[in-house]
Amino acid sequence: MPETESPPTIGVVKETKPDERRVALVPKLVERLTKRGLRVVVEGGAGAAAHLPDELYEQAGAEIGDAWGADVVLKVAPPTRADIERLAPGTVLIGFLAPLSNVDELAALKQSGVRAFAVESIPRISRAQAMDALSSQSSVAGYRAVLLAAQRLTRFFPMLTTAAGTVPPAKVLVLGAGVAGLQALATAKRLGARATGYDVRPEVAEQVRSVGATWLDLGIEAVGEGGYARELTEEERAEQQRRLTEAITGFDVVITTALVPGRKAPKLVTAEAVRGMQPGSVVVDMAGEAGGNCELTEPGRDVVAHEVTICSPLNLPAEMPAHASELYSRNLTELLELLVDENGKLALDFSDEIVAGACVAGADEEVN
Repeated sequence: MPETESPPTIGVVKETKPDERRVALVPKLVERLTKRGLRVVVEGGAGAAAHLPDELYEQAGAEIGDAWGADVVLKVAPPTRADIERLAPGTVLIGFLAPLSNVDELAALKQSGVRAFAVESIPRISRAQAMDALSSQSSVAGYRAVLLAAQRLTRFFPMLTTAAGTVPPAKVLVLGAGVAGLQALATAKRLGARATGYDVRPEVAEQVRSVGATWLDLGIEAVGEGGYARELTEEERAEQQRRLTEAITGFDVVITTALVPGRKAPKLVTAEAVRGMQPGSVVVDMAGEAGGNCELTEPGRDVVAHEVTICSPLNLPAEMPAHASELYSRNLTELLELLVDENGKLALDFSDEIVAGACVAGADEEVN
């Protein structure tokens, strides 16, 4: 089990990706790390976009300085080539690294001698729940997606009874019942809409109902071994798409969340389905970074087709940098505390499935 001779320096760098407003560590978590004997160095202005000035970090016990030269560097967005060049060999890097899609950057990390831990590669086990950054940020994204839909929709979300008559509630369909989808359903319900959820895994129907939503049953099940979804046959896939297209036309808002790691997003909302929706309806495609779940999606843009607005935001959590950063900071702090021993020294135990699973570069390198 490699370990450092002295407590490591934790560096919090300023994000370089355009429109990335989150920061990897918030001031309230700095004290928790310094109590473990860790020294925290924050790059000047790292938290500014999340409304966290340098003064708050200093008051919490951090230093403002060269965070890129720290022993452990914390990030949010995957590093660019320029970012990687700023990291010294032996540096431990923790953040969203997109190892399945950013193949060239991952290769550069390996060549640079950096030991990289991708938060999206942390095993989905109960012991790692507090480190699950994918879930925390997906929850933010699901909430924000519904607010975006409500803003773009030309009709009310809740039922309103007025002197001029009663306005029926909007009908919202969420495709995918993962963390983002369930949060979207719960948020739509809180806003007064009639929320309906769909997933290829019928076993999540109870989770959909638990947030007050209705389950959309297309009559096609894909239950495989071990609780995982099996691959549909060509006939089943075609029938599923036909039934889903028919169902979509009855909703005012469709929010899609279907992603497959390392692959293009599946197309669930056809052009035909959009054409059948009422004028003024909205599709919020949360899978834009992977090509989108809607055939008419243009990633990063709002487009109007057949009088339906199709939104494809690329980084919804960054639109809520305060809480998104706080949740992410808690995830990273939990992981950091696993990577240091009781004396605050860096001790990477690769017999631990969390440590081994999260490390995507430099697992065979010695810690300096």
